[in-house]
Amino acid sequence: MSSETPASRRLQSVKHIIIVLAGKGGVGKSSVSTQLALNLYRSSPTARVGILDVDLTGPSIPRMLGLDGHGVHQSSDGWVPVYADGSEARLACMSVGFLLKNKGDSVVWRGPKKNGMIRQFLSDVRWGELDYLVIDTPPGTSDEHLSLLEHMAPLHARLSSVIVTTPQAVALMDAMKCLSFTRAVNLPVLGLIENMSGYVCPCCGEVSNVFSTGGGEAMAKREELTFLGGLPVDTELVTLLDASDANTIDSTDNNAFPLLQKYSATPSAKLFEKIVQRITTSLQGP
Repeated sequence: MSSETPASRRLQSVKHIIIVLAGKGGVGKSSVSTQLALNLYRSSPTARVGILDVDLTGPSIPRMLGLDGHGVHQSSDGWVPVYADGSEARLACMSVGFLLKNKGDSVVWRGPKKNGMIRQFLSDVRWGELDYLVIDTPPGTSDEHLSLLEHMAPLHARLSSVIVTTPQAVALMDAMKCLSFTRAVNLPVLGLIENMSGYVCPCCGEVSNVFSTGGGEAMAKREELTFLGGLPVDTELVTLLDASDANTIDSTDNNAFPLLQKYSATPSAKLFEKIVQRITTSLQGP
């Protein structure tokens, strides 16, 4: 098939590809991508999930998944992704963070090199059969987003997106730019998530609207989008995703997935479970 690309051939065994978008930085897009991958993973005992971090200048997914310090291995069939769940091998991760000598190194690349790296991530990684591939993108709509869509064009029917915003007016304005982008490139939007919507008290678990809330839901209604849900600031989640050393796989128990066990006990996990139910229902279609 002449319209195929190396990336589309490699990803033929991926059922659903979900691109996570945010108009501006600091709205918690990577934490939403991480939670999306974890909840898709736990949605079924057989679900196979990949998470690809194409935020090349700010790769935070390895740390959030407790995978800092891991390297990528080369096989005869391409790069082997890093598995967050040990020997289960159902949650595969790839990030430029695995390729840096030091995690503090900066990535100073122009557009063509970014495009080449994304092509490699899509076409040279041994993703295998996946039910879902979650792609964490940089803020805005730029080279990385266009490269993704170009390389995966033959797989358009499997592509969809989720837009992340916070309730504040500035974030909502930038989220509108994301929505405009999806419409310009004909990328389906599964819905909108309002992150940092309220605050979970670490003592009693009660959610308080310390910050503004409801802006994302109002935008979704106005633009005829599905409102997937609101996520409050959860100190348990923040602490968990920042404590990468504590979430690494136990080498004496390859079946252990400490991050998932700890995440499942957070208030955010219960809220995100409902979000994933809406997403999976939408992906299954009428």
